[in-house]
Amino acid sequence: MTAKTVLIVDDEAPIREMIALTLEMADYRVLEADSAQAAHALIVDHQPDLVLLDWMMPGTSGIELARRLKRDPATAELPIIMLTAKGEEDNKVQGLEAGADDYIAKPFSPRELMARLKAVLRRASPYGVDETVAVNGLLLDPVGHRISRDDETLELGPTEYRLLQFFMTHQERVYTRSQLLDQVWGGNVYVEERTVDVHIRRLRKALGDPHQQLIQTVRGTGYRFSTKH
Repeated sequence: MTAKTVLIVDDEAPIREMIALTLEMADYRVLEADSAQAAHALIVDHQPDLVLLDWMMPGTSGIELARRLKRDPATAELPIIMLTAKGEEDNKVQGLEAGADDYIAKPFSPRELMARLKAVLRRASPYGVDETVAVNGLLLDPVGHRISRDDETLELGPTEYRLLQFFMTHQERVYTRSQLLDQVWGGNVYVEERTVDVHIRRLRKALGDPHQQLIQTVRGTGYRFSTKH
């Protein structure tokens, strides 16, 4: 199996070196950048499998780079883990809203870093149904990894795609946030339940009316994908 390539973006060389050593010992290929500009050039040239992106950097911040990558169709599905000294929940949610797949607060242990990195890479690999699923004009093509609505292709991030794929193949049943984390994000993942709400909101926005109404909030429990009102 080809080694996965991880790009480390941090303006502090000692942190890059520590992370690079951890990754190389686990047989990952490593690229390093000390700024958003350098990172973007490496992403275009080398197409890494995942980016570890520092939130606070001189010039263009990590969160601005994350937004830029998610806006560009060529890099929209590139998994991003934000590295941040900011531990407050609002900042974590802001990182997720910018398109990050996960976040990890400094200081962190190599073991925690590897667990999160493996989980995000695992989630980035499409899996599940092999047959096309259609619901009310919404079409999921797992082979082409595409979602279309009335013949119009929708732009979804990798997590929203997996969430919608799970919902469309598990209709009419209520799932708690913790069940969705297990099914969509994978077991033993360091992700808070509030993360589910962030991605549900993003998915509904991408689907638009009337399809966003298929994802129903069940108060006090979780979410359900249903064609019934």
